[in-house]
Amino acid sequence: MSERPVRAAAAVLVGMDFGADGYAESLDELRLLAQSAGLQPRALIQGRRQRPDSALFAGSGKVEEIGAAVREHHAVVVVFNHELSPAQQRNLEKALDCPVIDRTSLILGIFARRARSHEGKLQVELAQLEYASTRLVRGWTHLERQRGGRGFLGGMGETQIEVDRRLIGNRVKVLKDKLIQFKRRRDVQRRARVRGEVLSVSLVGYTNAGKSTLFNALTHAGSYAADQLFATLDTTTRRLYLAGTGNLVLSDTVGFIRDLPHGLVASFRATLEETIQADLLLHVVDASSSVREPQIAAVNLVLAEIGADAIPQVLVWNKIDLTAVPPGLDRDEYGKIRRVCLSAKTGAGLDFLRDALAEVAASKKSTAISPENMQQHKDTYVT
Repeated sequence: MSERPVRAAAAVLVGMDFGADGYAESLDELRLLAQSAGLQPRALIQGRRQRPDSALFAGSGKVEEIGAAVREHHAVVVVFNHELSPAQQRNLEKALDCPVIDRTSLILGIFARRARSHEGKLQVELAQLEYASTRLVRGWTHLERQRGGRGFLGGMGETQIEVDRRLIGNRVKVLKDKLIQFKRRRDVQRRARVRGEVLSVSLVGYTNAGKSTLFNALTHAGSYAADQLFATLDTTTRRLYLAGTGNLVLSDTVGFIRDLPHGLVASFRATLEETIQADLLLHVVDASSSVREPQIAAVNLVLAEIGADAIPQVLVWNKIDLTAVPPGLDRDEYGKIRRVCLSAKTGAGLDFLRDALAEVAASKKSTAISPENMQQHKDTYVT
């Protein structure tokens, strides 16, 4: 007996304009995020304010408009394109009589749906627990103090919120210990690569820029790739052979997004250490996007947050098959490779990227083995 397809839950989206740049593009991104989370956007409520309302974020009049949309479209959830405080979320749920989630919770939900590896699932659970721990205060109706002992002779026990915090704290400690074990294994693998003087390259970029498609085109790894946000969460590493150069190690990492929750960045830090320890970053950009410059800035912001902003970068303008940009390789005034234009989907321009990687690999070898670097070379690779 075949299963019936699961019907997507109807949702009302809310985006408030506070005068920041990229408001329209942010709403488009919210719609894609909601769809990636398995929701069906039925209505988009917009408003303009100078600052968020302290109690309801959007103000009482706008909340009435949201409530009318919820009833009209039989929505089961309201999604805000902003980060809500615990009090704001509670007040909104009471006023709208339905669940309310913010942008952070939405992204956490997507990560929970997409995580495949054991480590990825642990990282997502850690981020979710740390997010939930900030929303325990008066968040539920069962947080009254528990009385210990028998009858009125018993003293005051610990509050339910203290029990919840302790349980969350214990689980967080277990998850962090397990993630440390994963990190140690990667450190061993990384030291072996360093001893072999293998060039380490990481693909970074905004979500849905085509990193996994490019990774597959270069390595034939068969990694999952789809036209959706956060299609790939788990870091995948493969060896890539370049004629005349030898092997290098290429890693595909999780995509970034504007306002990526700090808890996710912290939880995925161990995975992102492949990026931190890389010799070269291939910053994949969707060349067909009208907001590619803000997306580049958002990626660089996260790279700075994890300490990878000093690693050399080569911009890879992907999806040129959707633009008038020809395949090619651009250099700066010093002759260094600045940008490679290609299409991972059609294969146009991939040879230019291979040439760029071969040039960087050759430069790394000549620098590492030079006499003035020999002593530093020895100190660095001794384990």
